[in-house]
Amino acid sequence: MTRRVFRYVPFTIEQDGTAEPEYEARCVSGDETECGARSGTWTGPEPVEEWQRRHTQETGHRRYRRNFGDYAVLRPAELAGSNGGAG
Repeated sequence: MTRRVFRYVPFTIEQDGTAEPEYEARCVSGDETECGARSGTWTGPEPVEEWQRRHTQETGHRRYRRNFGDYAVLRPAELAGSNGGAG
């Protein structure tokens, strides 16, 4: 029987500063089927919020599915706060 020893290495989870986050919204208003109109993907929330305001003014629709996505990097705790050689 082979024994394996695993040691715990603490990691931190940080937002990857080399990748831009993504914001988007989709209109889910509708009685039997949802509208489905989309804002497109943006690197900040402002254009998405403006699209939602305009879409509501034009259609009266008020319900949206909003999505935010970003990238994360795990680093050993001793490298936290530095780039740790990762890019």
